[in-house]
Amino acid sequence: MDSSFFAYLQQLELMAFFSGYPLVYALTVFFAGNQKVKNNFKKRIVSLLPFGYALVGTLYAGLQLKKLYPDYSFENIKLSTQHPWLIFWALLSILFWIPALAKQKVFSLIHSLVFFLFLVRDLFLQLSISNMNESIVKNDMNVYTNSLLLNFGAFTILVLLSFLFTLYKKV
Repeated sequence: MDSSFFAYLQQLELMAFFSGYPLVYALTVFFAGNQKVKNNFKKRIVSLLPFGYALVGTLYAGLQLKKLYPDYSFENIKLSTQHPWLIFWALLSILFWIPALAKQKVFSLIHSLVFFLFLVRDLFLQLSISNMNESIVKNDMNVYTNSLLLNFGAFTILVLLSFLFTLYKKV
């Protein structure tokens, strides 16, 4: 098999984890409204966005460790990695667990836009090149939908845990 096929699979894998975050971010900020409002629940939801992104990054790191399982040698990592800089960039999302970095919520959005641009690029190529294979965009849309579900699910879990933690602190 050609390595371009495996490179495409790794690109889809990166998109599956990180490309849905910009829409989740935009919807959350939109529905939370103005952050200067004194509503503590809305402010807390928006502040959990980078932690949801970090959770998705942690899940991605777990998948990479699972794929490399028996042999964690540098040579094996080098052979199995098609996009080393993109994978390194993706693993940097784990840094959003650090509260000082998570306070700047827009950094998590900027970080995820790199992976969202793959989707935009493929859509642009589909519109501009008439003989391009339509299955690429179909794959991208399926992966993007799964990414939205993953990012929304991770964010929802953190919101629920945060809500339960505040209820537990009040008791």
